[in-house]
Amino acid sequence: MSTHISVPPQMLLERILTLEIVRVTERAAVSAARLRGHGQEKAADQAAVDAMRRELNKLPIEGTIVIGEGERDEAPMLFIGEKVGINAGPRVDIAVDPLEGTTLCAKNMPGAIATMAMADGGTLLHAPDVYMQKLAIGPGYAKGVVELDASPADNVRSLAKAKGVAPEAITVLVLDRPRHADIISSVRSTGAAVRLITDGDVAGVIHCADPDNTGVDMYLGTGGAPEGVLAAVALRCIGGQMQCRLILDSEEKRERAAKMGVNDPKMIYGIEDMAKGDCLFAATGVTTGSLLSGVKFRKDGVIETETVVMRSVTGTVRYIKAEHRELAKFHLD
Repeated sequence: MSTHISVPPQMLLERILTLEIVRVTERAAVSAARLRGHGQEKAADQAAVDAMRRELNKLPIEGTIVIGEGERDEAPMLFIGEKVGINAGPRVDIAVDPLEGTTLCAKNMPGAIATMAMADGGTLLHAPDVYMQKLAIGPGYAKGVVELDASPADNVRSLAKAKGVAPEAITVLVLDRPRHADIISSVRSTGAAVRLITDGDVAGVIHCADPDNTGVDMYLGTGGAPEGVLAAVALRCIGGQMQCRLILDSEEKRERAAKMGVNDPKMIYGIEDMAKGDCLFAATGVTTGSLLSGVKFRKDGVIETETVVMRSVTGTVRYIKAEHRELAKFHLD
């Protein structure tokens, strides 16, 4: 007796795209990984960009890059506003960071990833390439337990109370930058611990969603707005809270943001403000870190990758370990 399984066409396409975006980040990660430890940040980033663009242009989508490598003439490829795909299929917004952690890759340090997100057309925040204040925690807490405008110390105490632990049991992840000295001091004043990272705040925010395994309860600090939108998509899929505000500290930045539809320069964005509708998120490890294993080039010629792919509408999170034997697809020559 045979069973016929029928999948609605729109669901079939979405499921296909879930796997297709994995291919996109895999190609970018492998291209960048060939330059690990060579001290060539721009070359590694360009290799990832080229690979990601090539794969995106094979997808059955009408895609628009809304978070990309730069604006207008600043980036040769994957710039904000660029159209990708074969111009057939669903209309989608795409956010990319072909190599998050260019310095990590150049120095062969842990945590470099290739990452992208895809969402229904018109549902991702069109953020200019500026800095953004960020506050993120994991799932399971009442809305408003932490607030972007509260002091770091107050947020630590509030989260500790909600978690039912002492502040000393809380760990806050912060980018190791001079601009964060006051945040670090405020967090430590409560007895809480600070874990510093050198780069990679997309992965940093994702760590908040699984504190039992990562030991990270909160993410705090300023980083790139593009990375903020990518992280928001991931949290839409796996749960958690995030509050962000664009740092528009010059007239030029305010004008640029206004052209992209940002009407209130002081607005605090929640996850739903940055990523509405159905979202997909994927990241492939370039160098091995706490989130993903890096690319492995085996002696027998096989290339190994590890990717996480998530979807908001189902909350499904998949980790895909792949062995690639058909190497022509990577265009490594």
